[in-house]
Amino acid sequence: MTTLKRVDVHVEGLVQGVGFRPFVYSLANRLGLAGRVHNDVNGVHIEVEGAHAGVEEFLTALERDAPALSAIERVTVVSGEPAGHRGFTIATGDPAGPRRALVSADTATCDDCLRELADPADRRHRYPFINCAGCGPRFTVVRGAPGDRPMTTMAAFGMCDDCAREYHDPAGRRHLAQATCCPACGPRLRLRDPRGTELCGDPIACAAALLRAGHVVAVKGLGGYHLAVTASDERAAAALRGRKHREEKPFAVMAADLAQARLLAEIDDTAAALLTGRARPIVLLPRRDSAPTGASSGAPLGAPTGAATGVPTGGLAVAPSVAPGYRSLGLMLPYTALHHLLLAELAEPIVLTGGNVSDEPIAYEDDDALIRLGGIADAFLTHDRAIHQRTDDSVIRPLPGAITMLRRARGHAPEPLALRRPVPRPVLACGAELKSTFCLAQGRRAFVSQHLGDLENHDTLRTFVEGIDHYCGLFGIHPEVVAHDLHPGYLSTRHALEITGVEHVGVQHHHAHIAACLADNGDPGPVIGVAFDGLGHGTDGTLWGGEFLRADLAGYERLGHLAQIPMPGGAAAVRQPWRMTAAYLRDDHPGLDVARRNAGRWADAVHLAATGLDSPLTSSAGLLFDAVSALLGIRDKITYEGQAAIELEQRADPAETGAYPAALTTTSGPLIVEAGDLVRAAADDLTAGTDPGVIAGRFHNGVAAAITRTCVALRQATGLTAVALSGAVFQNALLLDRTVQRLRAAGFRVLKHVRVPPNDGGLSLGQAAIAAAQDHT
Repeated sequence: MTTLKRVDVHVEGLVQGVGFRPFVYSLANRLGLAGRVHNDVNGVHIEVEGAHAGVEEFLTALERDAPALSAIERVTVVSGEPAGHRGFTIATGDPAGPRRALVSADTATCDDCLRELADPADRRHRYPFINCAGCGPRFTVVRGAPGDRPMTTMAAFGMCDDCAREYHDPAGRRHLAQATCCPACGPRLRLRDPRGTELCGDPIACAAALLRAGHVVAVKGLGGYHLAVTASDERAAAALRGRKHREEKPFAVMAADLAQARLLAEIDDTAAALLTGRARPIVLLPRRDSAPTGASSGAPLGAPTGAATGVPTGGLAVAPSVAPGYRSLGLMLPYTALHHLLLAELAEPIVLTGGNVSDEPIAYEDDDALIRLGGIADAFLTHDRAIHQRTDDSVIRPLPGAITMLRRARGHAPEPLALRRPVPRPVLACGAELKSTFCLAQGRRAFVSQHLGDLENHDTLRTFVEGIDHYCGLFGIHPEVVAHDLHPGYLSTRHALEITGVEHVGVQHHHAHIAACLADNGDPGPVIGVAFDGLGHGTDGTLWGGEFLRADLAGYERLGHLAQIPMPGGAAAVRQPWRMTAAYLRDDHPGLDVARRNAGRWADAVHLAATGLDSPLTSSAGLLFDAVSALLGIRDKITYEGQAAIELEQRADPAETGAYPAALTTTSGPLIVEAGDLVRAAADDLTAGTDPGVIAGRFHNGVAAAITRTCVALRQATGLTAVALSGAVFQNALLLDRTVQRLRAAGFRVLKHVRVPPNDGGLSLGQAAIAAAQDHT
């Protein structure tokens, strides 16, 4: 006689909206089991019974074979008496109780949908909004919990009979897929002129024709509008820069497939996996040296995105204005069917940059896009599926054996990060001013928002405030603790302090950076924290930015820093890096080109630095890099944040092994790294006629050596053997690589960022982790 067994199973994690219930249904039927499955506010609940061996296999396969989009956090199994179920069913969800279920990030079109897209016999042939339970829009269309179709922007589209049958078919790919649609019942693609008038013809073919003719086309994606031109058209790329007021910051490029992307950049296995993965970020990659005119890879529409149809010959041209002076290129592959169709029609890569005027958030609402982009775009390739959450493209930089997340947004948010310890009380952390994000933490989950932008912009501030409310409602979080930066002028700080009925926790900027790195790695500390960035509010009334901390999540001590230097003209020194060169060198090295280029102002800057007038003190590592950039004639004035330091890295010779020395000064207080030694050594070499690329390489190596030497000294004082690296300066791949190599060679365990950015985009996670740790104590 067969022994019957029954279990009640509860699955928590990312298990709603990812095809998990249909997977459970199919698994139970394959094993001949009975019972039911339904969603609840915490995840998925399963009642299953049948032969003992079948139930055991069910429990094993539940985690082993779960859908690719799912992420199981916890499985709870309780045995019980068989209830006599007949067959296995998918039941109506239970909405009772506080919500703790998750919402999936938006996901690139899957290969199954691409095959249907390319099949002339399929009813979704060339339909730009094709999707299934395994791909398509998720977070950007969800208006509220529980995320079923009535609570998404797809509620505006009633399903036709054919789509309804697929939606209710437990054996199909679109079973319970909330965005299911087709040409008969779903969103419609349109091509409009800047006045909003619909243009006739096939929207995709007409848009491609406009792009070939050198026009700018606004394209509505998953999380907002992009602006597109053909990547090979210098006149179009230059026109886009002028209209967008984006003088020099590089544009991203979208290639049709991996084979086409390989014609533009050096792509290893790590980069290929990032480019073809479900998140489809922008990936920063080394450019190929040659860029002759070429054609597409020849991969047919509907072939898997990573497939190549042969070894490509020749190359593809990228216009000089796309990424002027850069050895790297930001590349991405199509992530919607619309992008696949457009790239296949065009047969060459396109520039795809944010649909905004420089320093504004991207447009995502149709009427607003016509107003804001009407003076930039010549046409709008748009549709009538509304976007509820504005979401930028994610940006990732591959490194040897690792990656650095530079911007966490589409494809990653709002999926949570696991915390090492549960949070005692729900926390809201409001982040910083630039590269703004917020973080909500509850239980063992931290929800870091998508990249929002700079809060100095009113529209971004509105998105920040509304986003907090949206996340709180979506995940059932009611903050009792609110963390914020110490800078009283940050709009994020002001908003935090306006929230009543909560406990407020002020967090020092650089402690938050190190805590973010610790939380990113699931490490409680203590560590030697190296926080190198631009500027952050220090507790001594100066501006910090080159810090060595003894830190854990509960507290920190400042053990060392770069020597303080005046900022002649205050904020002007950020926009004009030559001022920092003047502050470091003063009247040393007369006759330098940087002084001649800024004749008439150089003496004034030196005077301000010498007297301290309008010259706040800073230990900023970012401004140190800026000073050397200006010294080498790379960048006297910046047009976007971090430009001088980024271009210094681009100029550096990676084969250079020499390193400039920097003295360590021991006082009764923190260790002082004499960063000025590095600038003076660079000036000596420049005066001697050394190549600027060699100087830049020696400077990078010198900073890495100074970090390592300081950490060795602090290890002797504290006994700590782990180092955490955080702050925007560690976006610099050359510096990060050299620093990690030297630290590991010196016997340190090194923590660096992977899941959240080292820049201020990760700061809110650190603030939340600190607030939670202090709540524990």
